[in-house]
Amino acid sequence: MPPIPADAASDLLARLVAIDSVNPGLVPGAAGEAAIVTFLRNRLEAASFATLVVTPDEHSDRPSLLAWYRGSRPGPTLLLNGHVDTVGVEGMPARFEPKVEGDRLYGRGAADMKGGVAGLVLAAEEIAREDCGSVVLALVADEENASLGMEAVIACLPETGLRPDVAVVGEPTHLDRTVSLRGYAVVDVEFAGRSAHSSLPAEGVNAVTHLGRLLGAVEEADAALHGRGVWLSTVVSGGSAPFMVPARARATIERRTVPGETVENAVGEVEQMLQRLRDDDPTVSATARLVVGRAAWQLEESGPAHDFAGLLDSALGGAPGRREEPFAAPYWMEAPLLQAAGMPAVVCGPSGGGMHAVDEWVDLRQVRAYPRALVTAFRAFAAAGHAD
Repeated sequence: MPPIPADAASDLLARLVAIDSVNPGLVPGAAGEAAIVTFLRNRLEAASFATLVVTPDEHSDRPSLLAWYRGSRPGPTLLLNGHVDTVGVEGMPARFEPKVEGDRLYGRGAADMKGGVAGLVLAAEEIAREDCGSVVLALVADEENASLGMEAVIACLPETGLRPDVAVVGEPTHLDRTVSLRGYAVVDVEFAGRSAHSSLPAEGVNAVTHLGRLLGAVEEADAALHGRGVWLSTVVSGGSAPFMVPARARATIERRTVPGETVENAVGEVEQMLQRLRDDDPTVSATARLVVGRAAWQLEESGPAHDFAGLLDSALGGAPGRREEPFAAPYWMEAPLLQAAGMPAVVCGPSGGGMHAVDEWVDLRQVRAYPRALVTAFRAFAAAGHAD
């Protein structure tokens, strides 16, 4: 195994958890990513990495970090990706005070995903120290909200002069190989009715009643999936005051997709639900609008990502806390954005529990094992002659 000190990962993780990087897109006025990007930039420049701070258009206060080391000999390029933003801290007693209990480190972002970021940084530094290839770190803002950071970083990646052969996303997976990610579509539906006095409901058109019928249709559609994806109503509103037939109602509908389904499919299915309501009741007037959608993803069955995933599995063999079985994630991560940009992706990282909860923690044994395994896998990947 590479000579990464046993305490290096936990020490770096503790420093990262101590930095407030709550996403201001989720919590207005929150600190954002500037302080943690500055910390990581200073560290990586001291380790002979070139760096570039990337900000999205119209969001100059939301920095991400590109850092790269170009190997002195021909060989493959590995991109290591993690996000540095976190969700909010409401209800947490010790918000940015990392606490170690046995093999657990508690604190916001410990599992999602500063434990992964610590491992990625240490692996990149070791790859540079050994000069066994080229490595790019893409440490991004805003993964927890709109992926502003990843999109900006991908656009700036050519400025590194490197073309990654494979990318590793260090999101929490208990160090298991991720074989698929669900995508999602968020659809807003607005109903238009006609107001009237509530004592004379026949003179109006009740938009809330129509909304209720859609909620029932969404539940039926979810049951028909039999666990293959999800339909869910997440936000509803309607009416303006008592004693009035409500003339407006609104719902937000989520569709969690699986590989092979598209965002467009989901919007079309909502339109079909609304058309059935109109067929049953001509007074139904509704429009559907896609708010945001992300594609589902699956690990390639052959090629660089498949090969690297196998090498990483071997390097992680026996690591504590692994489930030792493929992980089909029910949620979305940013791997599809890398894949769409021409970088075959692997998703694997250390985990724990309490993600997005007040008792978030990460397994320090996994955090320590992760960077060593990444370096071992990359050595083997390079030795096998993988290079673009």
